Amino acid sequence: MNFDQLKEDWNNNNNNHGEVSEDMLKIKEAHTPIDKIRKQMKQEFFVQLLSLLLLAFTPKIFGFSSELKSIFILFYAISCAFCTYYFFKFYTFYKHSYDLGLDSRKNLLWFYYEMKLNIELYKALTYILGFIALSFCTTALFIIKGTLLSEILQKFSMFYIVINAFVAILVIGLITEFWARLYYGKYVRQIKTIIDSLDEE
Repeated sequence: MNFDQLKEDWNNNNNNHGEVSEDMLKIKEAHTPIDKIRKQMKQEFFVQLLSLLLLAFTPKIFGFSSELKSIFILFYAISCAFCTYYFFKFYTFYKHSYDLGLDSRKNLLWFYYEMKLNIELYKALTYILGFIALSFCTTALFIIKGTLLSEILQKFSMFYIVINAFVAILVIGLITEFWARLYYGKYVRQIKTIIDSLDEE
């Protein structure tokens, strides 16, 4: 029997176990940012849901006329439809992330790309809601009868109003990008770093 060969095989097996353990440690390390993302998602879900419910009381708070209230309900219903789709995708991803065992590189990759997709959906929803809000404000401006509308149109040309609308959308876009990076970006980058380090093995 070749004892040197046996010793070499034994050492190779020990080295392989060491590599697997190191990979497993890296995968376990990814659980920390994933848990933080889940916590952020849960908080944000409830904040957005509460905000949407509070928004329903806008006509009562600002004393909208019956005509303006009807327009508001239409725009609010459109907003709720978009939010419902987003909430469904958001919840499905959140729930599935618990059902899926994040104990392999493949599952980490799934979480990483799904999270990136959800961030893009989040941004798209914000832009859509921004356009809906601006559309409602413009419609409300033309519905309001009497001196308010004539004063606004005398002071500002339509071009100025359009420019302000574009600036508002730009500001909404910048805030959305900043918020997504601040709230989720750091944790998504941490997961990507761990996946890249597993690729190098």
